[in-house]
Amino acid sequence: MIPNDPVMLLSYVNLKLRDYYKSLDELCEGEDVEKQTLLDKLSGIGYVYDEQNNQFV
Repeated sequence: MIPNDPVMLLSYVNLKLRDYYKSLDELCEGEDVEKQTLLDKLSGIGYVYDEQNNQFV
């Protein structure tokens, strides 16, 4: 289960991307999360996915 709070979610997702997953698609599949929901939650606090660096910035 992933955190619901957007700031905690940001930290959780970036840690998972850094340590366990090579892409956002892999993370979403591995964590059973809807990609668009994740993108929407994090864009709500001003973060977007940077594919080149594999993190939300």
